Amino acid sequence: MGNVATRSADPKGVQSTPPIDAVSLAIIEQLQEDGRRPYAAIGKAVGLSEAAVRQRVQKLLDQGVMQIVAVTDPLTVGLRRQAMVGINVEGDLDPVAEALTAMDEVEYVVVTAGSFDLLIEIVCEDDDHLLETINKRIRTLPGVRSTESFVYLKLRKQTYTWGTR
Repeated sequence: MGNVATRSADPKGVQSTPPIDAVSLAIIEQLQEDGRRPYAAIGKAVGLSEAAVRQRVQKLLDQGVMQIVAVTDPLTVGLRRQAMVGINVEGDLDPVAEALTAMDEVEYVVVTAGSFDLLIEIVCEDDDHLLETINKRIRTLPGVRSTESFVYLKLRKQTYTWGTR
C-alpha cells in the first residue's frame, strides 16, 4: 500500500509552499489512508470531480507538498536491525550531514538543537552490519566527534498522517 508523506519545510527549515486549503488537506488525508485510492473515490469524499482531484494531486506533487511512495516493513525485506544515532560534530555540520545522506543505510538525517547536532535513523541487515556502519563509516567521517546509538527493540508506532491533523 502506498503512503503519503507531507512536507512543510525545505531542508533549511523555511516554509517551501503556500498554505494548503481545506480541500487539498482532505485529499491528502484520503491518500494517507490509502495511497492507491482512485481519484473518483477521493472526488466523492471531498466534493470534486475526478479531473479536479487529479489536477490538485499533481499540483501538490509538483509543489513538493507530498510524495506518494510505497513503504515497506524492514523486517519483511531482510533488514532486521534499526537504530537511532545521535551524532555530535566539530565544526560545520553540512559536510557530515551530506555524507550521511549519501549512505544507503541512513533513512533520514535531522539537524537538531540539544544534546546532539544530528539525529539519524539507520536500517541494517543485522547487528554486524549496524556495527560496521557506525564504527567504520560514521565514526570515521571527518568532523564526527561522538555518537550515541539507540537500538530499536520493537517498533510500536509509525504513521504518516502528520501534516493534516
